Amino acid sequence: MNRGYPAAIVTYLFWGLSPIYWKIISAIPAAEILGLRIWWSVPFLLLVLTIRRDFSVFNTVRKNPVKYLVYIGSAFLLGINWMVWIWSINNGYVVDASLGYFINPLLNVVMGVLLLHEHLRRMQWLALLLALMGVIYLTLNYGQFPWIALTLAGTFGLYGFIRKTAALGALTGLTIEISVLLFPALSLLVFLGQTSTLVFPTLDLDMHLWLSLSGLITVLPLTLFAYGARKIPYSTIGFIQYIAPSLQFLLGVFVFKELFNTDKLIGFSFIWLALILYSLENLYFHKVKAKR
Repeated sequence: MNRGYPAAIVTYLFWGLSPIYWKIISAIPAAEILGLRIWWSVPFLLLVLTIRRDFSVFNTVRKNPVKYLVYIGSAFLLGINWMVWIWSINNGYVVDASLGYFINPLLNVVMGVLLLHEHLRRMQWLALLLALMGVIYLTLNYGQFPWIALTLAGTFGLYGFIRKTAALGALTGLTIEISVLLFPALSLLVFLGQTSTLVFPTLDLDMHLWLSLSGLITVLPLTLFAYGARKIPYSTIGFIQYIAPSLQFLLGVFVFKELFNTDKLIGFSFIWLALILYSLENLYFHKVKAKR
């Protein structure tokens, strides 16, 4: 069995339910959460590297740093994505953020076909068309330029493509990315402290414990994502990813009570139909292939 599939599915289930966590700490400014998230990712990464007894990544990068410059780009794409995501949750835009992750798989499919020369079967093209129609309908009826959705879709789409094609494994690549982001994150926290806008020193113990979990919530799914992205077709990742925004959408509407009107229902229905069609076609194809 290809282990990339369960890794990808668990990742998107994790991300789909993650707004619950970010809502718990939403009283803290988004920029501060971002800095602390990166900071708390370091000990979790070091713990994993210690358990694996593998610190070779640092020697590898030191010997040939030019080869891994691409991870600077993926790191900052990740940082921008995190900032917009945290801000949108803090300010009550979970449904808007979920739209971004509905758009993102379309970019994955397009990049998989155009750049990685992956092939779609006829019913997969139909599923893509239905999803595209849903996204266009949502965008046209959004009422304003959907900058949250498009920023999240674009940054994570490019990030995923880089991780799909990059040379290093999941954990090694993530270690480099967090290392790249660590200095800007600490600089941000120092700046906030100097401007007297830093909140976390005044928090109680419970909130500090919640904040410390941001490292685990960051490292675990990203490691699984990078692993899965290297094991299965990138276009397939695009449709598996619909798990996360679907769960985010349900949380936004039914738990956080955000606005959801008829136009959004129509657009989201196209996308859900596309997901069902793609999934059933994929299951049928592999079932027929296994019988041959």
